[in-house]
Amino acid sequence: MPSLATAATEKASIEAFRRDVVEASMTALILVDFWAEWCGPCKTLTPLLERVVASYAPRVALVKIDVDKNQGLAAQFRIQSIPTVYAFLNGAPVDGFQGALGERELKAFIDRLLAAVPAAAPDGAAELEALAQAAQAALDDGAAAEAAEMFAALVAELPDRHDLAAGLARSLLALGDTEGAAAALAAVPADTKDAAVAQARAALTLAQDAGPVGDDAALRARLAANPDDHEARFELANSLLAGGDRDGAATALLDIVARDPEWNERAARARLLKLFEAVGLGDPWVVTQRAKLRNLLFT
Repeated sequence: MPSLATAATEKASIEAFRRDVVEASMTALILVDFWAEWCGPCKTLTPLLERVVASYAPRVALVKIDVDKNQGLAAQFRIQSIPTVYAFLNGAPVDGFQGALGERELKAFIDRLLAAVPAAAPDGAAELEALAQAAQAALDDGAAAEAAEMFAALVAELPDRHDLAAGLARSLLALGDTEGAAAALAAVPADTKDAAVAQARAALTLAQDAGPVGDDAALRARLAANPDDHEARFELANSLLAGGDRDGAATALLDIVARDPEWNERAARARLLKLFEAVGLGDPWVVTQRAKLRNLLFT
């Protein structure tokens, strides 16, 4: 692993940086770790960086720079606290972070950057699949912006993978971009049997029907005055869905079914079923909510 920590002179350090970072980043992602012996967090981050980067070789490499022995480089990059990590691609810094990240965060950081780099290695298919898994993990963890970036790069590389378009749509929906999500799904054939696409389309329909977050206080006041105001309860469910409160939305919809299952041509039941489809029929939350719905309908 290249290191600039033992460079004899400032000139040698700059030359080594140009060779090991700038030139090397034309063919690989180079992570530059600015550290020092006295830095406590560095003792945690640096070994983790070494281990994670090694698992990505040869597409990723690590260069460590001791800021005490390379003060000119540290000043050039305006290093104010350590550890600081810069990522280089095509001869220039493209991203970075300060402080010690966990292994999962570090892998997500690397995966996001690699997603923008065409895979040319023989095992490119395996690498793209790994990136797809990383994008899904980011979405599951609530990092919708990072997931959207990775899915967008993957869709550009693999336009026939409908599940990736679905992942992009779900990421954009999590960011509140219904138009972007609709555009992502519009590129997928209408007759696809991909379960992920069906799930994403259901989520898009819910988001479009729910509209913006409403005045929940006013709706709750209407319900307090008249618990059988199903229109208000249905609007409240939509507002809660728009705000990301699926538990509250499901409770409101189930309440309508309990009070009047036939109301508005079974609108509450239809909205629940669409919500279940969007979340995924095998999801434990959906299994629980479907049991509640069955109990209301058949007991």
